[in-house]
Amino acid sequence: MEDSKVILLKEIIKLTRLSELKFHKGDFKGAAECKRKVNMILKSESNNEEIIDKFKEELSNLYSKKFDLIFDHKLKIDELKKKQIVKLLLDISNKKFDSGDFKGAVKALRRSEKYLSK
Repeated sequence: MEDSKVILLKEIIKLTRLSELKFHKGDFKGAAECKRKVNMILKSESNNEEIIDKFKEELSNLYSKKFDLIFDHKLKIDELKKKQIVKLLLDISNKKFDSGDFKGAVKALRRSEKYLSK
């Protein structure tokens, strides 16, 4: 991987982990802001499959530690449906963030990430 890609990937992983830490400490606004930064970076790098795959691996590491109904649901739906669900959850998150419901915004973002993980 190129140096710029490695740096970008490290930044994405750092922000993702920081967001989880803030979420568990109760700083929902900070957690949502970190996740929104990650989403902006990923949108700008949407054609870079290598970074997106590494990001999905990181999400799998974060979210695979406990029983998860979303994981079971992912096995039964196709890629198009997953993309629709992720888009819906991102829209919900943006609406909640704009209205000041930071806890709801970060929860919707976390759910969308679970659909993205491997």
